[in-house]
Amino acid sequence: QVQLVESGGGLVQPGGSLRLSCAASGSTFSARHMAWYRQFPGNQRELVASITVRGIATYEDSVKGRFIISRDNAQNTVYLQMNSLKPEDTAVYYCNTLSYPYYAWGQGTQVTVSS
Repeated sequence: QVQLVESGGGLVQPGGSLRLSCAASGSTFSARHMAWYRQFPGNQRELVASITVRGIATYEDSVKGRFIISRDNAQNTVYLQMNSLKPEDTAVYYCNTLSYPYYAWGQGTQVTVSS
């Protein structure tokens, strides 16, 4: 069973940056398209960005040009560089596979954008 551990969240001022990391245990990581999701209070998780096994990235419209997803298959890690952060980016961020079957969800990492 693959375990996901997200880290790198925190409190940042509007316009600031954060880099999120997601470490995955297990040997299937490099064979799966991966993604970052976020969850606002009371809402379902939404897809933020995804990256294929070959490194092709796609982004949700509201984060295009500000967020960059990347992966290091040797380290079983996926990253999300978040720049020009806005208060509306405040959420809990999770990583997981892009499609079914999903890994067990990690605990997520809280990102709070506030002055």
